[in-house]
Amino acid sequence: MTITRVAIIGLGLLGGSIGLAVKARDLAIATTGWDRDPSVRERAAERGLVGTVCERAEDAVTNADLVILCVPVGAMGDAARAIAPGLAPHAIISDVGSSKEAVASALAEALPGACIIPAHPVAGTEQSGPDAGFATLFAGRWCIITPPDGVDPAALEALSDFWTALGSKVELMDAAHHDLVLAVTSHIPHLIAYTIVGTASDLEDVTQSEVIKYSAGGFRDFTRIAASDPVMWRDVFLTNKGAVLEMLGRFTEDLTAMQRAIRSGDGDALFDLFTRTRAIRRQVIEQGQDDERPDFGRQHPD
Repeated sequence: MTITRVAIIGLGLLGGSIGLAVKARDLAIATTGWDRDPSVRERAAERGLVGTVCERAEDAVTNADLVILCVPVGAMGDAARAIAPGLAPHAIISDVGSSKEAVASALAEALPGACIIPAHPVAGTEQSGPDAGFATLFAGRWCIITPPDGVDPAALEALSDFWTALGSKVELMDAAHHDLVLAVTSHIPHLIAYTIVGTASDLEDVTQSEVIKYSAGGFRDFTRIAASDPVMWRDVFLTNKGAVLEMLGRFTEDLTAMQRAIRSGDGDALFDLFTRTRAIRRQVIEQGQDDERPDFGRQHPD
């Protein structure tokens, strides 16, 4: 199967970046797009995020070989129903959501009989909207595909080839396992960031201006994560609640152990933990998942 027409539903950071990446890499693929927000459609057309911005979802997917739903995971079912009248029988339906079991279920319910292959490009920033996308977002990043049982091998290969063509490294994974892994690597870190930034803003003996003025590196980086799209993350936590609560329970146990170590003055326990976590940081850099330069490669004045 060859993908020559791609429809992108949702023209924010991820949807816009897919369209820009297709254009920048000069792929032989025509792109169409739609967003429920008229102002987003207008801006997407101005930026040229896709070849054609359509006024109706069903028009955007007409004759598409691949349809990628780039909407919050809680809106997947509604988006799927909106495109249903225009879908070609051969179309592959995929997505970019951060929780896969819930998405697979919602799409299967909304589009019975369709070729549905969920996917998750593990890439993003704290920015959102049609001005946030850029062509290199997926370069060197993982795209995890969670094919259902009995998937058409040709369709799976075509989707994998598409993400590879955008510069991603493709990994196949069971949907439940994906949700557990991402709960650890993405969802819980975001939950902690939202919580600690909220705690800091609520402290009665530290004014908000002081929290902002004296933000050290750790808190500053938490605020970057906590600036992420609230709609997207609300839906992620509600749709991946099982895995998130499981990992949150484990984190709570580990945090309690840290409290005990600090309270009892157990410096050896603290040193051992910090040594292990420092090694994890080195492995992240070795895998090419972050910048090894100091301060995350931030540019500073001379």
